[in-house]
Amino acid sequence: MTRSPRTRLWRSTLAVSAAIAVTAGVVAAAPDSKKKAPAAAKPKLSLIAATKSVTLDKYSWSEGVWLDLGTYVTAEGAPFEFKVTRESYKKPIVAKQIIRDGKKTTTKTLPTGTVKDFSGLPDFVDVKITDPAGKTVLKTSQNFCPNNASGRVRPDAPATSKYPGGCPTNPFTLGSVWGVEEGWASNTYSGHYEDDATVDLAAGSYTAKISVAKKYRDLFGIANKTQTVKVTVIEHPDEPGEGGWGAARKAAAGAGADAHAHHAGHGKAQPPVSLAEATGGTAPTYNVGHGPHPPAPPALPWALKKNARTSANIGDKAGQTDGSRQAPGAKPNAKRPTGKPVVPASAPKPDLRSLPAYGVTIVDGKEYDTPGKDYVAFSANVWNAGPAQLVVDGFRKPGADLMDAYQYFYDAKGKQIGYTPTGTMEWDPRPGHVHWHFTDFASYRLLKEDKKEAVRSGKEAFCLANTDAVDYTVKNANWHPDGTDLSTSCGQENSISVREVLDVGSGDTYTQDLPDQSFDITDVPNGTYWIQVLANPEKRLKETSTSNNSALRKIVLGGKPGARTVSVPAHHLVDAN
Repeated sequence: MTRSPRTRLWRSTLAVSAAIAVTAGVVAAAPDSKKKAPAAAKPKLSLIAATKSVTLDKYSWSEGVWLDLGTYVTAEGAPFEFKVTRESYKKPIVAKQIIRDGKKTTTKTLPTGTVKDFSGLPDFVDVKITDPAGKTVLKTSQNFCPNNASGRVRPDAPATSKYPGGCPTNPFTLGSVWGVEEGWASNTYSGHYEDDATVDLAAGSYTAKISVAKKYRDLFGIANKTQTVKVTVIEHPDEPGEGGWGAARKAAAGAGADAHAHHAGHGKAQPPVSLAEATGGTAPTYNVGHGPHPPAPPALPWALKKNARTSANIGDKAGQTDGSRQAPGAKPNAKRPTGKPVVPASAPKPDLRSLPAYGVTIVDGKEYDTPGKDYVAFSANVWNAGPAQLVVDGFRKPGADLMDAYQYFYDAKGKQIGYTPTGTMEWDPRPGHVHWHFTDFASYRLLKEDKKEAVRSGKEAFCLANTDAVDYTVKNANWHPDGTDLSTSCGQENSISVREVLDVGSGDTYTQDLPDQSFDITDVPNGTYWIQVLANPEKRLKETSTSNNSALRKIVLGGKPGARTVSVPAHHLVDAN
């Protein structure tokens, strides 16, 4: 029996053991796992079940259970691969299957409307749940992210998967690559990418029938084979865990944690993850790859940050982050650069671009201990379109409070060919940060309808981390970036030097939900405004182009003092906030 607790695993040894267990279960269920499948013009896909029975845990703070039934899609003969793009926010998303047959590669465009966003193939599997009497208690469909938690189904399959871990959920994602590696299997459950993923099942015993939807069977040539899994639902009064996380989560659910729940400074808060997700790195915006990295602790909604800061489990420290993706940080050069700064004209450079703001919401000043004030909180992302990484090293003079920052440049072979001074780094001791911030990376402004400035955010320094996979189809995109773990990306208080990197294809999301970061609209009249996200505002960073550094998002303010409202119109075809 496989048990899927809905809680983070806190120790890397447990994560490694769980990864082995998940992979072993898939191997045991794999069809013809003793022989390597012959080469084929397209992958042979199968739906398998890693186990004949699962136990699902239901907690009092949750509205239901996460229906992870342990079913997987296997790919034999060739990878099951997709390139998903949109030309602009005015154009629809286009998904193409990449079919590899030896040295020959062809593409097949999926029918219009098949893919609606970048989180995977919608309604991929059909699930039917019956009780012991045979009565149907639930019929539902589940989406499928090919980059989901995965493992090899044959010992001679590739040792690692080349595909990213996880599917992007940022509403302004521009391009993604999905894939199930040849000889691998990927979990079909993608509830971790959805806001309302739980289902209402009472404690008890059930039988689940899982099958691939007919339109996908026809599209990809998948056999019509239904998998049967026995399901046991156990109800718990609270979440198991350490240091009061269960109580914090229960409080979060009671507070109505919704789409505006965010991490402490970086990204959007997510629900607890499954065993497979924790070991496979498939949390929505983490994208850590397929290795068994130690999972980050669960994040709390912004409204509970003040109370949560009293917990020993909050913030960045050794082995723990505020919820961003997990991967080692980069090492800075051993010494600060010497000689005359030079930036060769031929040196590949990064291209910093801004995404429109999202997660826009009104915050009552009472939440900030500033009664009588009204604020607009929002999330903002600056990403790197390449073709080169943004590499910034900070060097500290003994006893100094600031680090001197330098941007580095490399040729196509990775040899350093130039550098230039680019401002400073400063230490941020606040809970939820506790790392070195690079100044002048981005600026946020609330503009009037005529584009004149009304309010400027006080946020002016940043810990660079690859929190979001914005476009992994651009040239030189790194599908497995380092520097995704805030506890290692931006140094410690006693660091003498720090390297911060924004990799090609990735972006860094910051949530402006504190009084000095969000917009104070107490004295701002109702009406139409624009949130401007501006990358490299002082143009100190050298990049390919500065013409694409600004992004605007329209908002409309209304209401009365103490009860302000905000509406966020669609941004072309992106009707999401």
